[in-house]
Amino acid sequence: MSPASASSPRLRALVLGSGGGGGVPQWNCGCRVCRLAWSGDERVKPRTQSSLAVSVDGANWLLLNASIDMRQQILATPALQPKGDGRHSPIAAVLLTNTDVDHAAGLLSLRERQPFTIWGTQAILDTIGANRIFDVVGRAIVPRHAVKLGEAFEPLPGLTLEVFPVPGKVPLWLEENEVKTDQIGEGTVGVAVEAGGRTLLYAPGCARVTDDLKMRIAAAHALFFDGTLFADDEMIVNGLGDKTGRRMGHMPLSGPGGTLEELAACAPARRILIHINNSNPILIEGSPEEARVKAAGWDIAFDGMEVVP
Repeated sequence: MSPASASSPRLRALVLGSGGGGGVPQWNCGCRVCRLAWSGDERVKPRTQSSLAVSVDGANWLLLNASIDMRQQILATPALQPKGDGRHSPIAAVLLTNTDVDHAAGLLSLRERQPFTIWGTQAILDTIGANRIFDVVGRAIVPRHAVKLGEAFEPLPGLTLEVFPVPGKVPLWLEENEVKTDQIGEGTVGVAVEAGGRTLLYAPGCARVTDDLKMRIAAAHALFFDGTLFADDEMIVNGLGDKTGRRMGHMPLSGPGGTLEELAACAPARRILIHINNSNPILIEGSPEEARVKAAGWDIAFDGMEVVP
């Protein structure tokens, strides 16, 4: 290895949480997957709610979403724990892809007067700004920076990001009357992370695949993509709710227009499913559904997974 390559930035991603809202097992759920998890069956790994940490130096980290399970994730991740005496955190910045509870509520765990920066589109920052509970993360210590769709920015030295719109809906806690489930704008975004000539895409919520998204995926070295439900009617069939996956703002993995079909021709170096709901049978190792997604070229994220694109 030449001196130049040895000193170049090395993009590294840690999966802090790989589950959907509620994690696995969900606190009040006895579905097939959760029953196995509650019983300690080794075929189902426990999972916290979805978030990634990315870094180029291993000392300063950017969080992609602040999971409601943030404290538990820090306890499980030595790279994010304080170093030395006094107060310190390797978490230097947080970027939000939407304001769902499982992606934004973790900011409340980072309220102990610790400097870092919050990044997001203006719409995302306006949403958390309108809810005064987030004022406990004081702006004098933790500034908020708005980013524009399609414009590159550098939240940490050596780490270049671009946010881009993906179809989605308003968070559940803001739903009123008729809800548009695949709206394109600043409310739900994907993130392109680049360092050292390597690109990672993160899109934990997506209602449908656009041509722009396909082009971005085809050019990426690694992809973390919405794996919420295996079947669109999964919640209904399992007696867990009355909404389809698409009504929840997530495209299913299987069926016409599902992820396996829509992204079959988009093959970056690595494709990984994340934000996986507790009802999804791909979480059962050895299941036919797990075998199907793996045969289609997808990996299944788990907490503690490390990816170097």
